[in-house]
Amino acid sequence: MVKYFSNNTDIQNAWEHVVSAFWRRYPNPFSTHVLTEDVVYREVTADHKLLSRRLLTKTNRLPRWAEKVFPTHLARSVYIVEDSIVDPLTRSLTTFTWNLNHTTLMAVEERCVFKESALQPATTSVKREAWISSGVYGFSRPIQEFGLARFKSNQTKSMKGLEHALLNGHGEAAQRPLRDPVKEPLGKAKEAAKTLASVPPTSKPQQYI
Repeated sequence: MVKYFSNNTDIQNAWEHVVSAFWRRYPNPFSTHVLTEDVVYREVTADHKLLSRRLLTKTNRLPRWAEKVFPTHLARSVYIVEDSIVDPLTRSLTTFTWNLNHTTLMAVEERCVFKESALQPATTSVKREAWISSGVYGFSRPIQEFGLARFKSNQTKSMKGLEHALLNGHGEAAQRPLRDPVKEPLGKAKEAAKTLASVPPTSKPQQYI
């Protein structure tokens, strides 16, 4: 069983401004759970699309009831792959994200499309979808419910962070470095980045998309 989430919203800014803010939205005061971000692959294709792959490190705090059941190291860090496609012809930005570790506990896959609105001038429409699953026997349902609630909360923070980047432009707030994670996760993240860099991003979505 998989939990599915979908919503649509509009950003009252031109598409090119939203795309610019997307690349510089970290750090921001609404996404303190994002520890690091690294570009591991980037390419401009023959048909002028920009393909990018980034590796993000985020905190992964478990709910209190789960901390009593699962090992404490699970609450440390989670590594997220973000593939993105910028298409200037269709004026769209499509992102695919999924977690690399803790996938048995909970796997979260997301697709998000930022597209120039055909109905409202200087407006960008955003469609966000997510698929949340867990392979923990006997706990999959409460874990998925928790994952869905957390995703909704983080999605709200993500939009606020994007709005923060839009308002602040290239100001000082957007230039502060991200916090460093603990040494062990950082080493693992670097190893993952080397592997990911050898595989180009794809426009094909993940298994639930």
